[in-house]
Amino acid sequence: MAQLWGGRFTKETDQLVYKFNASISFDQRFYEQDIKGSMAHVTMLAKQGILTDAEKETIITGLQGILDDVKSGKLKITDKYEDIHSFVEANLIDRVGDAGKKLHTGRSRNDQVALDMKLYIRDEVQETDALIKEMLEAILGIMENSLETYMPGFTHLQKAQPITLAHHMGAYFEMFKRDHERMKDIYTRMNTCPLGSGALAGTTYPLDRAYTAKLLGFAGPTMNSMDGVSDRDYLIEYLSALSMIMMHLSRFSEEVIIWNSNEYKFVEIDDAYSTGSSIMPQKKNPDIAELVRGKTGRVYAALTGLLVTMKGIPLAYNKDMQEDKELPFDAIDTTKGCLQLFAGMLRTMTFKNDRMEESAKHGFTNATDAADYLVNHGVPFRDAHGIVGQLVLLCLDKKIPLDDLPLEEYKKISPVFEEDIYEAISLKTCVEKRNTTGAPGVKPMQEAVDSYKKYMEEY
Repeated sequence: MAQLWGGRFTKETDQLVYKFNASISFDQRFYEQDIKGSMAHVTMLAKQGILTDAEKETIITGLQGILDDVKSGKLKITDKYEDIHSFVEANLIDRVGDAGKKLHTGRSRNDQVALDMKLYIRDEVQETDALIKEMLEAILGIMENSLETYMPGFTHLQKAQPITLAHHMGAYFEMFKRDHERMKDIYTRMNTCPLGSGALAGTTYPLDRAYTAKLLGFAGPTMNSMDGVSDRDYLIEYLSALSMIMMHLSRFSEEVIIWNSNEYKFVEIDDAYSTGSSIMPQKKNPDIAELVRGKTGRVYAALTGLLVTMKGIPLAYNKDMQEDKELPFDAIDTTKGCLQLFAGMLRTMTFKNDRMEESAKHGFTNATDAADYLVNHGVPFRDAHGIVGQLVLLCLDKKIPLDDLPLEEYKKISPVFEEDIYEAISLKTCVEKRNTTGAPGVKPMQEAVDSYKKYMEEY
């Protein structure tokens, strides 16, 4: 058993205790961050005269060799070691001898693991943000091609008012745009270096923490050493942001599943992103969307788990905090995988424009516009609302949309109606009126698309 402690102990750790305590099975995934952090640390130690330049070069050469060998598969990370830190240090000593024993000078495993986790999560935040960008590009591509693709907009899953597919997709662009902004915020807020905090109260060595932070690309060192080793706010923030990404993906998935049903037939999912049935040969199931919707709970669980773990921990570091890895790692992998798959499904999905437009026409989505027509001709809105309600009942009885109701039928209920009612309630007119004179701040879809394109150029 390779571990970084034991001098004051008189007997071996029980094997069950060792396995329960060990973290190598999951913290091995940030071996690269651990090695790079160690390289920066010894570079700083040499700058401060704590190590000689020769010792620094020897250690860095050894660390680089370990990094290269792990990446190539020549060196395996095994459960012979308690954690990734003991793996790196033990192998370094084997390779360079006594110089390797100086690697841990002025450093504790507490600030070391805090550094490794920050470096790892910082990388993951950037990778997640890159996948969000791919999602936004896929959505924007659909928007550009659907500025005049009419469809029903829904409230309560009931057809409400006519919109364009571009308008609908723009709502998801806004959601994932906020997800991108959250990634930027998290990166900025977490970008401080805990190395040099020691176990909790710093160290007696004359470290240059600002220099170490600069070497590792941080904005600066953490200001409080006790917080430096015990802070996991950034990880909770990241998991919260991942949970919101998954919530957005899950909502989107639910709509794709509905739109893909035989009752709607708004979309056709590409065969590459669908599966069949073992017994029903006609089935083509939206399994990717369903799995994304289902996996959302796993990400929520990781966030809840870490919040519960952290809520009762006194300062500073406690072993409970080792539980900040397994579930978060799973949540990160899950979210990244879902983003990648969903973007691919979107890019290959076929939208059935004629079907969507026909659905909008037959759902009385233009009823509000018929009422507005009356209001614009001097009828009080409450009266107009009742008149159009009667028209809808008549159309339901005749099984026709408002567009197909003869003018004489309109006039029987209200003599205010004239031939121009048909233009007023056409899908094109309804959509265009709302895009130009609707709620404050609502822009024409083309203007919105142009704005989003500029946003992506500056991403």
